Amino acid sequence: MGLTAFATQFPHIAQGYPSPKPILKPPRLKVGDTVGLINPASPIEPKDIEQITKTITGLGLKMKLGTHIFARYGYLAGTDANRAADVNAMFADSSVQAILTLRGGWGCNRILPLLNYDRYRTSPKILMGYSDITALLLAIYARSGIVTFHGAVGTSTWNPFTVDYVRRILLNGEAVTLQNPRPNQDNLTTTPIPVETITPGKARGKLVGGNLSVLAAMVGSAYLPSWKQTILFVEEIGEDPYRVDRMLTQLKLAGILPQIAGFIFGQCTNCVPKDQEDSLTLAQVLRDHIQPLGIPAWYGSMIGHIKDKFTVPVGLDVEIDADQGTIHLLESAVV
Repeated sequence: MGLTAFATQFPHIAQGYPSPKPILKPPRLKVGDTVGLINPASPIEPKDIEQITKTITGLGLKMKLGTHIFARYGYLAGTDANRAADVNAMFADSSVQAILTLRGGWGCNRILPLLNYDRYRTSPKILMGYSDITALLLAIYARSGIVTFHGAVGTSTWNPFTVDYVRRILLNGEAVTLQNPRPNQDNLTTTPIPVETITPGKARGKLVGGNLSVLAAMVGSAYLPSWKQTILFVEEIGEDPYRVDRMLTQLKLAGILPQIAGFIFGQCTNCVPKDQEDSLTLAQVLRDHIQPLGIPAWYGSMIGHIKDKFTVPVGLDVEIDADQGTIHLLESAVV
């Protein structure tokens, strides 16, 4: 089968699953609203939700627990059917205005065929998480056309930096500019993270991405969006540079990288090669894959497995500046 015939017969593999138009923004959170907690990946213990309970209360919000959030099925937080049921139930529950996932790990890809995407489009809600939750964020954006949010999970460190972006984007509805604190800023609680420009310039497009290994594992499925003229952001943890190389190569060979208009690598936490003498550096890997694209790109945005996290809207129009390392939301992510 030729490439043209393949693309015609399997368009979701060649180009991504086109999101319904227009893209839907979820309603913003208001004081007194209820946040539903779900756990669609790896298991947690009851004590793990103590901090998020305080944070939600401190924001003036209420909390509702998913039916199966403390379930356990080996390394999963319950069976596929139960975890999917909690996602479906929270979207269908009119008393719940936003949905927060509790932990990443592994398991979200397994439940994608069990989710009621058409029903979600009739009741769009804020959905937030990161790491393995990338699968839910991308699939619901692709199949339901709803803006989702790459940000803290319930078991994250809910420090002032992280909470501030949650408040500004999800409650206040601000069209913020995401920019790392500068080394000379008077900020005693946040460690400045430098930005490393890969290719200078500015670009506009829909911001789409998440955890690199989860995204790579979804390639070839019907749960990824169209990549044409998007701004791709990725992050990773605990991967050797050769593994990052392999995953970026997969995105290149799948035709994803050639379509994007801009690229952001957030944080690659603990991505140190075991044998440094015989390894490429992460910077070399990124240059090899991204510079030939000729698109604005940088490394170092505060996205990923770190304490201080941006809240990043998936599917929203943004403008990036690779020289400054900024992501400017061109509009509010909520209505």
